[in-house]
Amino acid sequence: MIDALVERARRIGADPALVLHGGGNTSSKLAERDHAGRERRVLRIKGSGSDLATCEARDFPGLWLDELLPLREREAMSDEEMVAYLARCVVEPDALRPSIETLLHAFLPAVHVDHVHADAICALANAPDPEAAVHDALGDDVAVVPYLRPGFELSKRVAEHADARAVVLVHRGLVTWGDTHDESYGLTRELADRAAAYVGLQPVEIVRRGAGSLVALRGQISKERRQVLAVDAAQQAIAERDDVDEIAAMRSTPDHMLRIGARTGGGGPVFLVPGLGCVAAGPNKRIAEQRLEIAAHTHASVAATRDRFGGASWLTEDEVRDFVDWPLELYKLTLAPPPPELEGHVAIVTGAASGIGREVAADLAARGAEVVTADLHDADVEGDLTDPHVAGELVRITLGRYGGLDAVVFCAGIAATGELGELPDEEWRRSIEVNLTSHFLLTKRVWPVLREQGLGGSLVYVASKNAFAPGAGFGAYSVAKAGLVQLAKIAALEGGPLGVRANAVNPDAVFGGSKLWSEEVRRERAAAHGVAVDELEAFYAGRSLLGREVTAHDVAETVAFLVSDRSRNTTGAVIPIDGGVPGAFPR
Repeated sequence: MIDALVERARRIGADPALVLHGGGNTSSKLAERDHAGRERRVLRIKGSGSDLATCEARDFPGLWLDELLPLREREAMSDEEMVAYLARCVVEPDALRPSIETLLHAFLPAVHVDHVHADAICALANAPDPEAAVHDALGDDVAVVPYLRPGFELSKRVAEHADARAVVLVHRGLVTWGDTHDESYGLTRELADRAAAYVGLQPVEIVRRGAGSLVALRGQISKERRQVLAVDAAQQAIAERDDVDEIAAMRSTPDHMLRIGARTGGGGPVFLVPGLGCVAAGPNKRIAEQRLEIAAHTHASVAATRDRFGGASWLTEDEVRDFVDWPLELYKLTLAPPPPELEGHVAIVTGAASGIGREVAADLAARGAEVVTADLHDADVEGDLTDPHVAGELVRITLGRYGGLDAVVFCAGIAATGELGELPDEEWRRSIEVNLTSHFLLTKRVWPVLREQGLGGSLVYVASKNAFAPGAGFGAYSVAKAGLVQLAKIAALEGGPLGVRANAVNPDAVFGGSKLWSEEVRRERAAAHGVAVDELEAFYAGRSLLGREVTAHDVAETVAFLVSDRSRNTTGAVIPIDGGVPGAFPR
């Protein structure tokens, strides 16, 4: 039976016109056996913080129904009393906290109950005269309950209309029920469709647009915590309406206020921008896009109300504060785990298709950063970064996706072997171009972004132990890496006034997954050191003070430190990651 409840919930959750991201609720009254083997009635209802679209059986805590029904005889019950009472009625003590709407579902006698925030229903529920609008659109057998915050009193008020066909909650949504899953869901679908036809609400369309021109805005809203941006060009028409201020001051349902703020552009994470559309900010791409979607639906619903009825009604300022500061609703937001260290940060990683670059990109992403990778192949942006146009395109794509940039990790590089007297001119030039000039070209192109954004930033240049301790026959590579360390130092000098930190890391002999150590390079370096090719890794590890192999993960750990605020007062530094090679000590 619970599988059918999950299936019904997912059908509802899959339709953004009915519910959005964590909203809505479903329940079923089932017969289950308790610990003594007795058959008892159980209310299975969606738990706080879970999402209808992705719910599973474990997201529906059970409560003993016969222990809930006597509460209908009580005159009043505080939120604290209700939560404590529900906790004593749960079937599984370690289950999710039952929904705030538990008693509303329990008090209705029907077997199956659904509560949704359908856009079109909310358009009716926010009319200047919601009751008249609902009856005209849906019929007199659909009851209307004035706005009340969820809880005991609202549950009793809804139960008084159990003989109605359904209930519309003013400013909140729709409650339907039935003796079968199809009956309850079918009624939800029917009434939402009738409401949409009545108010002329079309399906919401979201048109993604690049956020590259919003660097300054991202800087303004990321002072306390880094945010990424998402843009919906389809809301441009709403942003340019004469009544945009009135639309911005409303939400189609109070539940949306928890995720996108009580007012668009009023200090919350959502903005309507004439000529652009709607901009949403979030600590990561997923939340930014969720907020953008919620904003699209709430703005469309409010606009439909105003267009159909010539005006709209909404919560008072006291009611808004009462809802957004309500502990029982805020509890849902506390269920999320603590944010990862680099959430909200946007980073570019070059040379990310293999070796150190690949490990760095994966590590930064695992720490919560939004990462754009670049390489010749197998990357988000593919191309030769010695080409200024490729470097510019990399920055443009990054800004278009996320609206800004916080860090660049310069990992791209090639090996170049041969003694100076025999090294082909073109190989020397290629080493300088790839191992040094390409990093200058990208540095130059991110500089205006970091300046306009005003948030500082971190530039990490992956150089080499060879920058301080070069090897014979490895001159073109060593000279380029020495130049890269100098580039990092100059970037630190010039970036200081902007709050931009620049540091270098000097790894040595990172073999795992690296294209740098081709068979040809391995043979050449083995010959230079007088060891067998298959002994090369052991040779490099053995010559260090610690006698340990250096891995790409070691480098990634250091890079993450330099990207994060843990190193907020570190700039112009060179950090060896070589196991301790005395000749390569920075000095």
